[in-house]
Amino acid sequence: MMNNTETSPDARIKSVLVANRGEIARRVFATCRERGIDTVAVYSDADANAAFVHEADSAVHLPGVHPGDTYLRGDLIIDAALRAGANAIHPGYGFLSENADFAQAVNDAGLIWIGPSPDSIAQMGSKVESKALMRAAGVPVLEQLDPAEITEAELPVLVKASAGGGGRGMRVVHALDQLEDTIAAAAREAASAFGDPTVFCERYIPTGHHIEVQVFGDSHGNVWAIGERECSLQRRHQKVIEEAPSPLVERHGEAMRARLYEAARAAAAQIGYLGAGTVEFLADDSGEFFFLEMNTRLQVEHPVTECTSGLDLVALQLDIASGKALTGAAPSTVGHAIEVRLYAEDPVADWQPQSGPVREFSMPSANVEFAVAQPGTAQLRLDSGISAGEQISTFYDPMIAKVIGVGANRSEAAAVLADGLDEMRWDGPRTNAALLVQTLREPAFLEGDTTTAYFDEHPEVFAPAFNQIEVRVAAIAAAIASASAVATGAAAGPNDVLVHANKMGTLDRAVAHDADTALGLANAAAHPRPKIGGWRLFQADWRLRSFIHDGIEHHIEYRSTRDGWEISAGTLSIGLDSPIDLSIVTADAYSVRVRVAGVERNIAVTRAAQRAIVTTRKRTLTLLEAPRYLDPSTVAAPGSLLAPMPGAVIRVGAKLSETVAAGQPIIWLEAMKMEHVIQAPADGVLAELRVNLGDQVEFGAALAVIAEAAKPGDPAQKSTEGAVA
Repeated sequence: MMNNTETSPDARIKSVLVANRGEIARRVFATCRERGIDTVAVYSDADANAAFVHEADSAVHLPGVHPGDTYLRGDLIIDAALRAGANAIHPGYGFLSENADFAQAVNDAGLIWIGPSPDSIAQMGSKVESKALMRAAGVPVLEQLDPAEITEAELPVLVKASAGGGGRGMRVVHALDQLEDTIAAAAREAASAFGDPTVFCERYIPTGHHIEVQVFGDSHGNVWAIGERECSLQRRHQKVIEEAPSPLVERHGEAMRARLYEAARAAAAQIGYLGAGTVEFLADDSGEFFFLEMNTRLQVEHPVTECTSGLDLVALQLDIASGKALTGAAPSTVGHAIEVRLYAEDPVADWQPQSGPVREFSMPSANVEFAVAQPGTAQLRLDSGISAGEQISTFYDPMIAKVIGVGANRSEAAAVLADGLDEMRWDGPRTNAALLVQTLREPAFLEGDTTTAYFDEHPEVFAPAFNQIEVRVAAIAAAIASASAVATGAAAGPNDVLVHANKMGTLDRAVAHDADTALGLANAAAHPRPKIGGWRLFQADWRLRSFIHDGIEHHIEYRSTRDGWEISAGTLSIGLDSPIDLSIVTADAYSVRVRVAGVERNIAVTRAAQRAIVTTRKRTLTLLEAPRYLDPSTVAAPGSLLAPMPGAVIRVGAKLSETVAAGQPIIWLEAMKMEHVIQAPADGVLAELRVNLGDQVEFGAALAVIAEAAKPGDPAQKSTEGAVA
């Protein structure tokens, strides 16, 4: 790690409390461990078993699950630091990281604040006020628009939260009649995420480039600009892929880079900035750029700067907070780094967040974790917030991990990253991994076409990661592995879901806590299944198992013969463009060797309750075994509005028996710090409303039922005709 600071006589940081959770807490702890600094975690009820809590030297519980009761309670966090003996607080990003009052309270408590001064946070914390400061410093800015004076000609416009960032409280308006409701929704979201409902409007540039410059300032008047990043690939105005250096700046050359650095240093110098910060700009294809905001904290995407500069930015934060000075010039950058945010979400379903248990998560190719990779050298870095056995809750952001590919150039970094994601082993909620892999290999991306409209303009990256033949082969392997397990006496839970140990004969922590598994093991202990083997006097009947992948059900018909396992002709052809030439060579409960078109390969299969995790050719996919017997109580009535995710009901837009129109918002859910609107699927009447404001609902819960409106002449209508008032 490079270190370009010199020591001042200020007190040394001895113990750091991280006022945050997940991945960023683990990242700060990693650098503190290297320096022999004690670490303290704070955690909510939902995070009691999280990896960051176990990694800290000590931890303090904050009762509750909602951020407003826990991670946004500055008084509780300062009290926790004092009780745990910490002499410094690192805010991470999000939550209280850009709260000037909290920073001041930390200083007032006699603790070291690892961040900029409260005055700097306050000045840049309001995007409205910060633009005025930047205008005075000669930095180009986008002008604020008065909502009451916006005309059709100025559309589209962007509604933004004045406080905070990360895409919260940010909406695009394309029609004037949507402006008022959009501003109200953005204000609610901003208030929930940052405690400040203030929003403003500005011109929206749909195909811009999001360019930002990493800056550092010290208490001795020195300011560094440490490389730029491009973060243009976004969804819901939240970054998905970030890289350094910027492809746009690379195309325009050193002249544009020099202007960016000059503007960023001017922005930091204008407010006497201290510590890590990011000056963000919106640029167009011509190379012109406008100031967006300054993030007075460490950014989520800071690893790409670390992996091209060789600097440990958290270590630099600790140095500057200790009073050390930056010496010499900022280091130059080498090679290229690309970071992706691995989210629990469904990109095809409008990026809908997902939640649930994570039974397996590993990245076999990762050779660096929470550490600075060697710039210019092909490496894969993993900064994860979730470990196997944890739960992705609905209370926080659905980011699972950040994965960073490093290389001598952009194409090498992209290849390292795509290959690493392809080899990921995952058993949990749906993720955006397939989208990330296909984007990293898509020609336009590789050529540097990285505007903020990328995902709208490249629908091909939303295609399924596996073709139907690959999925069918995986389902066949899962069925045969399950059948082999049955033949060796494996236990079964409800609905004949198989339960069997791993190759070591034990159950891992995640599987052992599964209710179906526990019941299956109890049944097996009471009523052992015989080991029937493969011998038969007569030809066995065909057996059937069905597996679901991406909403498509694959029916696998198989039987055991004297010569081994046989797959039915229908299984090898139905629903496919042409039949698969496939046979089973060997099989057991954990692996199946298949021969496809004369080529043999091994497929590994593991089970976790109703899921089969199939790994082939370094690629992993998870199949859900369909139940053999359908529970009638689980079938939703026609017209039901189902919860697309667990969350809290924050608004109801219609009353019982009220006539509603197709597309009309009926129920608003808040989950993972965002609002989600559930609309009427068709014209009708709100026949049932099963929730109230404040209710917590589970995934798939029936919230309401829209019934078809009665028509003149139908029985219901006739029964009221001629009634006497």
